[in-house]
Parts: sequence; C-alpha cells; structure tokens
Amino acid sequence: MTSILLIYPFFIPRRDRSVFRFPPLGVSYIAAGLKRDGYEVHLIDCTFMEKEEALQKALAVDVDVVGIYCMTSMMEECRWFAKHLRVHCRYLVAGGPLPTCNPDSFLEDFDIVVRGEGEHTMSELMSAIEAGSDLRNIAGIVYRSDPEWPAKGELIRTPARSFIKDLDRIPFPARELLPNESYISYGKKKYGYSITTVMSTRGCPFRCEFCSNVVFGGSYRERSPENVVDEIEAALALGYDRISFADDVFTMKKERTILICQEIKKRGLLFKWECLGRVDAIDYSIALEMKASGCTRIYFGVESGDDQMLELMHKQITSAQARRAVNDAHRAGLQVGAFFILCYPGDTDETVLKTLRFATSLPIDYLGLSMPYPLPGTGLFNRVKNRINRDWHQGESPFSSHVLIFDADFSEAKVWFAIMKGHMQFEIKKRTGKFAPFFLPLFEKPTDVLFKLLK
Repeated sequence: MTSILLIYPFFIPRRDRSVFRFPPLGVSYIAAGLKRDGYEVHLIDCTFMEKEEALQKALAVDVDVVGIYCMTSMMEECRWFAKHLRVHCRYLVAGGPLPTCNPDSFLEDFDIVVRGEGEHTMSELMSAIEAGSDLRNIAGIVYRSDPEWPAKGELIRTPARSFIKDLDRIPFPARELLPNESYISYGKKKYGYSITTVMSTRGCPFRCEFCSNVVFGGSYRERSPENVVDEIEAALALGYDRISFADDVFTMKKERTILICQEIKKRGLLFKWECLGRVDAIDYSIALEMKASGCTRIYFGVESGDDQMLELMHKQITSAQARRAVNDAHRAGLQVGAFFILCYPGDTDETVLKTLRFATSLPIDYLGLSMPYPLPGTGLFNRVKNRINRDWHQGESPFSSHVLIFDADFSEAKVWFAIMKGHMQFEIKKRTGKFAPFFLPLFEKPTDVLFKLLK
C-alpha cells in the first residue's frame, strides 16, 4: 500500500514564544481520510520541535509521498522541507491556503499542488499514484508532467473540485497522530487548561476584504449538532478540557447554535469552550444559551470603530451593531474579545483614533490590535499588490516577527505607535476601573497629538 508523510511545518518564533499553540486540524483531517482508505499515514507536527529535529524525524520515515501544509507564515519552512526531502520520496505535494491561491510558485519545489479542500483530492491522488494512472482525472490539482522528473514538463491544471457538502461523512481528525501529551501539558502549565479545536462548519458567506477563505470558500456548510458533539466527546477523552471552535462564524444561525448548546447539556458534558462570532449574529438570548452550556468566551472581529471604514472593508456591519453584540455577550456573563485592524488602507489619523476610543469604550476582556496584512487571495491583496515592497520573512520589527509589507498610508513606526497606544489605553481602563474617565484622558489626549505628529 502506498505510504505518506504529512508535515505541519509550524515552528514557534524565537522572538515570540507566547504564540498560542493549537493542534492542527487541516493535516489531521487529511490523515484521517487516508487512514480510513487503508493507507499507511505518518504525521509530523513541528509545533514542539526544532527544525533539525523535525527534519531528522522526516528523513527516518520511508514513504512514497510527502505532503506539506503551507500558509503564508510557513512559506520558508515549507520550501526548506521540500528541498531536504526531495530525493527521499517519489512525490512532493503542497496544500493549504497559500498553495491554493498561488500554486504555480510551488511547482519549483513540489511535484503536485492540491487546491482547496484536500480530503477527497488526496484520497484520489494516492489511489492514482498507487495505480500509476493519469493524474489529469483528479479534480483540484496543479502539476507539471514529465515521466522522468515530475517537477518539470507541461503545466497541467485540472478543474476545480466542488466543496464537500455532507461534512458529517468526513472522519474526525486523526488526533491520535498528534503530540497530544505535549499540547495538554503545555496548556495546563502555561494557562491552567488544555485546549484543542473543533470545526463545526466550513466556509463563510461574507466577503471581508482582508479575509482569506481560499480553502473552504464562500460556500457555508454545516455539520449536524450530534456529529459536532460526538467529536467533542472524542477530544475530551484524550485529556483536553477546553474546546475552541475554529469556525469562521460559529453563531451564524441562531437555531443551530442553540441546538449544539442543548446537545452538550443533554449529554452532561462539563467543559469550557469559546468561539468566534459576528456582531450581527448574536443576541442576549443566544449568549445565555451558550453560557449555560459551558461557553466562557466569544471573540468578535469588529475591525474598526468608523462605519465608513467598515463599509470599505466590506464587513457588512456597523459600529452600533458591534456595541450591542458586545454588551449582550457581556451582560450574559461571557468574556468578550474584540479584534481591530489599525491604519488600514483608507484610514486617516482621525478614523484610527476614533477606532481606539471605540475599542476602549466597550466592555471587553481581550483586545487584539493588528496592522493590515494583504494576504494572497484577498481583495485587500488585489487592491495594494502594486505597493507590496517586502516579503513576509524579510526582516522583523523590534516588537514582533510581523512587519508592514506594503507602502501604506502610515509608516510602520506610526502603525506600531497606534497599536501600543491602544493596548495602553485598554490597560489603563482595566486597572483604573470606575476612575477610568478621569485617568484615560490624561494619557489619551497627549498621545493623540503625538500620533498625529508621526509620519
């Protein structure tokens, strides 16, 4: 039987060891499908490894196919593995968000690129490789055909693969191949709990300009509440005690959200969970149901406190909706996190400061502030692609491994000043409590002036 090694090439940045560590779902889903089909499957999750250690482990496995997951932040590591494993397998396969939206660039190092959802594609690909049949019959791949050297020859793009409609038929992720003990011990030591992810839906019908949904697309599909909770039980049995739903929008449909909450309570499952939601897809009654079934946190992508900027981002929400949603979740007893993008193309000094004031005014427990990133495959990338001046891995800022990669309307120093200013305002509000209306302006007003003076 044909064998395969799947690699998740995520290494914790040395500059930022605080990065949260989640078990990878994508490669685990691929592994589960291939195991069900009878293939010999190996999986290397590099999260707790050094690069050389991971490479030696990969070289020690004798397989026919090596499949490497890649997103933008993993590009260098993905190519590094391909270079070192080239002669140790018959086929090198790339998959994930970045190969999906930019497959041609990967064919310098890989034989085949899988685009979009990979479960069915990888199953058919392994079958074709084993039988020696024509790859042209497999939907959703790009490759160069050459009988002697697959990485050369004619460029072949097969038709796009349709999205998987019945998600309940997909086997649960092969978590048994992951370093669960490492994730559990790390989480309990650092945070007091161990967390893994569950994806109850795929796809997002919204078209936020900055968001990349190239793998699962805009075709929103659901798993049944029973199937979702079955997987939760399987994950809890491994020793995890918290679940983070990896859906783009967990609360998309009120009735379904309530059914999942009721299924959790019906089975008497005692665990904590968190999710991402949209501010126009939650109300107080839903938040109460979520709280009663163990939900402790919900995160919202608010992105801006200015309605014109929200329209420019194609968010299809308003700041008033954001305030109502945050208030409802907070009133129901949930911890609330909110994410904002500062200095987005189209922002002005005034709209950035307005966003910071708006963020500080909300009853939130977690604040995420970031600079704009034009991810390949997004509308933002298309809008600023002629202004991109640096690769993701060219240099680091003094504060993070992330950098501003295009000629923005704001300097990188000004963007980082805005981010630090926002976090400090948030901390002042948290620490001063009811006295915040007195202390906040003492910091806010002079730093507003400094922000405007920066170029």
